[in-house]
Amino acid sequence: MHQSIPFMIPIAEKRPAVTTLHGETRVDDYHWLRDKDDPAVIAYLEAENAYTAAQTEHTRALRDTLYAEILGRIKETDEQVPARDHGWYYYLRTVQGLSYPIYCRKRTLDAPEQVVFDQNEEAKPYVFYQLGGMEVSTDGNFLAVLVDTDGHEDFVLRIRDLRTNEWLPDRVEELSWGLAWSSDSRIVYYVSGDAAKRPDRVWRHVVGTTKEADVQVFHEPDARCNVSIRRTRSGAYVLIQSGSYSQDEWHMLDATAPDATPRLIVARQPGVEYTVDHGDGWLYIVTNRGGATNFAVMRARPETPGVWEPFIPHRKEAFVEQVDVFRQWLVRAERREGLRRIVVRDLMSGVEHDITFDDAAYGVDIAENPEFDTNLLRFTYSSLITPPSVYDYDMATRARTLLKRQEVLGGYDPSLYAVERVMVPARDGEARIPVSIVFRKPLALDGTRPLVLYAYGSYGHTIEPEFSSARFSLIDRGVVYAIAHVRGGQEMGRAWYDDGKMMRKMNTFTDFLDAAAYLVANRYTSRDRLIAHGGSAGGLLMGAIANMAPAEFRAIVADVPFVDVINTMLDASIPLTAQEWEQWGNPADPEAYKYMRSYSPYDNVGEHAYPWMLVMSGINDSRVAFWEPAKWVAKLRAMKTDSNPLLLHMLMGAGHGGSSGRYDRLRETAFRYAFMLDAISR
Repeated sequence: MHQSIPFMIPIAEKRPAVTTLHGETRVDDYHWLRDKDDPAVIAYLEAENAYTAAQTEHTRALRDTLYAEILGRIKETDEQVPARDHGWYYYLRTVQGLSYPIYCRKRTLDAPEQVVFDQNEEAKPYVFYQLGGMEVSTDGNFLAVLVDTDGHEDFVLRIRDLRTNEWLPDRVEELSWGLAWSSDSRIVYYVSGDAAKRPDRVWRHVVGTTKEADVQVFHEPDARCNVSIRRTRSGAYVLIQSGSYSQDEWHMLDATAPDATPRLIVARQPGVEYTVDHGDGWLYIVTNRGGATNFAVMRARPETPGVWEPFIPHRKEAFVEQVDVFRQWLVRAERREGLRRIVVRDLMSGVEHDITFDDAAYGVDIAENPEFDTNLLRFTYSSLITPPSVYDYDMATRARTLLKRQEVLGGYDPSLYAVERVMVPARDGEARIPVSIVFRKPLALDGTRPLVLYAYGSYGHTIEPEFSSARFSLIDRGVVYAIAHVRGGQEMGRAWYDDGKMMRKMNTFTDFLDAAAYLVANRYTSRDRLIAHGGSAGGLLMGAIANMAPAEFRAIVADVPFVDVINTMLDASIPLTAQEWEQWGNPADPEAYKYMRSYSPYDNVGEHAYPWMLVMSGINDSRVAFWEPAKWVAKLRAMKTDSNPLLLHMLMGAGHGGSSGRYDRLRETAFRYAFMLDAISR
């Protein structure tokens, strides 16, 4: 049966868009949904939301219970471990009932607190409020922030004098992410974007002046490349990166010279990627140049930045993710056998050692570590059952100090749960897919447990098997939770990423299906108890598997899903499109079009049965436009042959990450979980 809902505007009255590409006539019946300024579009979305509300009314009590549970595990009034930076201890704290953090500092740990930025106060006039950057000047006198008040990621630069707590008149609008201060604290560098929201220019702003006086210091005209900025921990340079998904170019700007112009490190070359840090009189470069698939570390003198010499060689068994440089130490994050390791190198002696961890699956993140001249390295460790734990590690003595472990309220007992990591053979016979699994003990492998399988699998982004207290509202109800580390991420090294993009993107989808089949075959769950979940590019994965193997899942939950692949990749005016030709391909190319056409979720919706489906999005999303999930749901509704629920939940005041306030985000999680539990209860 085809589904229909009482829309306020009949779809039939809207004319389809008809185009021809590579000899194929393409009819897009729902092209009209792109126009957010059309009252009919807003009416349509509001009708979808009303339908979703009506169809989920019976889960209201469950949603409220889940929300209370999830909130009940959180210590609402809490404080971050302070981090020392230029003579101040900086931290953020949260207060029960307030949606946003309060950013603070102290001169000493027992000194009076100074509030640097109270996001709750600043957010009061707005439904949505997020920060795209927050940097305190080197002398500690000024705070620069980038503010977005609708979720569209058009940021406004504001500067506060922290000596008086007054906002200065300085104001620059329509900016991109990222800020950096000069060493003398007179200049803040920021990034602006082009008409497609691609960050392409770096500007110098002198505190206390108007936007009209700002000077452009860098421009990247190549539509494939994004620009970003950051200041080195050493304080010597502001680094400007201009890169695509397959090549990089960096410039260094003397942070001590107000009128400095950027100096090129090495010009971009096809297929050559590199990142840069500074310390110990050297530039340290992580690069794949010279066939270093898993990346090597080179170094160069700042006076001759283009002359690189080997420092740490390429190794097939270890993928180098990043380096952090301190006065005496170089810290390397690298991935071996799918797990992140931290390696510490004494720059004076050259001696290296690992920081080791015992869990079968875990996540470890190197903190910001603002201080340059220090022996202490701060990192955060967690696993699927170990809450985030903040450590200071003395790189000289190798002593590890636990500073704080996130408190999980409500009597959380990790001994009640177990973590497994299995390696699933892929159907191509060339790969083994890591799957991280957490469940409440005991687990009888009899196929009766429901299971949520999550994945992302794009852009080389690695999904770490880290802790989530919210997740236990599922696990404590018997749900097994699993993460499939599919190709397209970098869990197993750089080749893992390369094997899940462009003309090998199908591996991402088949890896997920193979992981699902393994979990069913080994009786962790059964097909009618299995739920798939993914968001953004992981939402593309959800759309692909919905078409490829709908009978394998009881339900699919897709957040901000990138599903209208070809139409989006044909329109270079849309944010992200041009540079993402290096991720998905350019459909203007016949071979790329043919391949993308084979998996694009919107283009492959068929007249057959689909599982339960929940699609969540935000109308101000500038990364995956709201019309992609809206069009997809409309087409599914017209073509699907089953009576299973198909729900679109469109947030009418949010962007790509959902609501900005922490309580609203928890309610969205509760809504998502209630849908999952409802699906497996019938």
